[in-house]
Amino acid sequence: MSLGTQMCGIVGIYNYAATGRDDISVLTRMRDTMVHRGPDDGGVYRSEDRTVLLGHRRLSILDLSSAGHQPMSNADGTIWLTFNGEIYNHARERTRLLERGHHFRSRTDTETIIYLYQELGLDCIPRLDGMFAFGLWDQQQRRLVLARDRLGKKPLYYTVQGGRLLFASEIKALLAHPDVRRDIDPEALNLYLTFANTPAPWTLFAGIHKLPPAHVLTCDRAGRIDVQRYWSTLDRSWPTQIDEAEAVSEVRRLLGASVEKRMMADVPIGCFLSGGVDSSTNVALMSRLVTEPLRTFSVGFEGFGPEQRFYDLPYARQVAKHFGCNHHEIMVTARECQDYLPELAAQQDEPIGDPACLPMHFVSKAAHEHGVKVVLVGEGSDEVFGGYEDMARFVNRSSRRWEQLKRLPAAARWALYFGSKAVGATDGRTDLLRRAAVGEPLYFGLDVVFWHTEKQRLLSREAKALGGAGAAPIVMRYYDELLRRHPGADALQQMSYVELSNRLPELLLMRVDKLSMAHSLEARAPFLDSELVAYGLSLPQSLKIQAGRTKHVLKRAVASLLPPEITQRSKQGFRVPLPAWLAGELAPWAESVLARSPLRKRGLFNDQEIERIWRRHKSGARDHSFDLWCLLNLTAWYEQWIERPVTT
Repeated sequence: MSLGTQMCGIVGIYNYAATGRDDISVLTRMRDTMVHRGPDDGGVYRSEDRTVLLGHRRLSILDLSSAGHQPMSNADGTIWLTFNGEIYNHARERTRLLERGHHFRSRTDTETIIYLYQELGLDCIPRLDGMFAFGLWDQQQRRLVLARDRLGKKPLYYTVQGGRLLFASEIKALLAHPDVRRDIDPEALNLYLTFANTPAPWTLFAGIHKLPPAHVLTCDRAGRIDVQRYWSTLDRSWPTQIDEAEAVSEVRRLLGASVEKRMMADVPIGCFLSGGVDSSTNVALMSRLVTEPLRTFSVGFEGFGPEQRFYDLPYARQVAKHFGCNHHEIMVTARECQDYLPELAAQQDEPIGDPACLPMHFVSKAAHEHGVKVVLVGEGSDEVFGGYEDMARFVNRSSRRWEQLKRLPAAARWALYFGSKAVGATDGRTDLLRRAAVGEPLYFGLDVVFWHTEKQRLLSREAKALGGAGAAPIVMRYYDELLRRHPGADALQQMSYVELSNRLPELLLMRVDKLSMAHSLEARAPFLDSELVAYGLSLPQSLKIQAGRTKHVLKRAVASLLPPEITQRSKQGFRVPLPAWLAGELAPWAESVLARSPLRKRGLFNDQEIERIWRRHKSGARDHSFDLWCLLNLTAWYEQWIERPVTT
């Protein structure tokens, strides 16, 4: 039996305190800002009293028949659902529901959710194994239910406007409603400048929120909104002792099962391949499950060859040849990336300051042009299994030095901080000492753009006054959650949990979702199977980082699948030659973009600090390419969404 899986765009309006009116034209306009998310079909539901409207755009992946049309209801029309995603345990739940006497009109996982909800109410949501976001209207209880999957693979946004709750898969759909105004949220801006993304529930748009991963929102007839968490990576018990061979075997089993269930599709399927351990493992496991050569896609950059550290193509070619893949390489130029920036701002909705958005766009576009509708990606492995070199450095040196620093008397910590400022030490060292003095954590995340001391120079007085408490309370909440549940969590488990709480769902997975779906492409992440993630997080750092070697347990688990030169190569990531581009070929363009930025004209930034950053980067005194890219992305976003009307 096939699953009725669909990657889609969903949208809805709940007029809980607004006059019911004929909003179908408005809803349709909102829905059709997301045709790229669902070019195969579109649907609308409106309740008889015009209180609720649901919309859907469909990208058919499995069960391509009209049975998958949405919004979809139960038999008596008291429950209506607009659903984006796929539920991997759908067949098992369907069998149980059939035994309970439910009659299905389709073979879709959408209908399974409806009858699960009819049986269990909100308790059905923790039973769903998959990636999803949905809006459900419960006519009998007169409530709207919104839910997002456990790890945040699918986004879901909402806003309240004049007695209406609006929700959608993308912010651009909300902006198409006539009551939604567009402006920047100063507190979210402050957070973006730290994390290169806006943590949930913020977005960079004032008044628009995103539902956090593993959360469910209900809105009743009185407009009361309740948001609750239904699952956590911390729910399982953590072993006090575990044999390495046992851990290797279990990781291998869970990963194999994860890839297998993500291979279900009635359309062409492929894989993004960098030649690193994660994507190569995907290819190895996928190749066992296909009867034709697997289609793989890699990115390179013109003018940069094997001597550059981010050059992946030879490794990808080796893996593709080893497994007999139908391999495709895409070469990207600096000018193409420059020209793409306005389109990137439109596709992202809100800025994602990761330069890897650039290769993600070009490789997704290539996969679509070659007729592929589903790809597997390697996201999540590094966060769970300690795959970043910075993590290894932190475990081996930084965390020990930090503990020594924190044991100093408070007066001594403050003296070190003020002394660092007085002698003009680096921003990183000065801010580290500031955090030690005020009791903030050492580790905020892997992609910190501007530390607090740097933001004090960058932001104008007005922006600092409006910027809220900043990033520290958010990060401290992650640590509090973890250490309350697992007081013995080691340094790597703490870092992993911070990454799983913010950077993974709101930067890496947003990047994957927005830029793959922009090309009507569904991306699946086997390393982010919730059972694999929870198990991997529970393993101690001694099994993940050994003698500076990252992802030890994972590499042992997949060693028999891959050539040794692949498992032994150092971590590369989705790298882009931005440092060279922004100091050379793209420097005049980028400097011009920031010089005319409306954000500077609005008085949010200190112009002298931006110019100082430019001078230091071009002189080679420091690599500021990440900082500059985040500001370029922010400028493009502001010009696209705040200064211009929404595109329909």
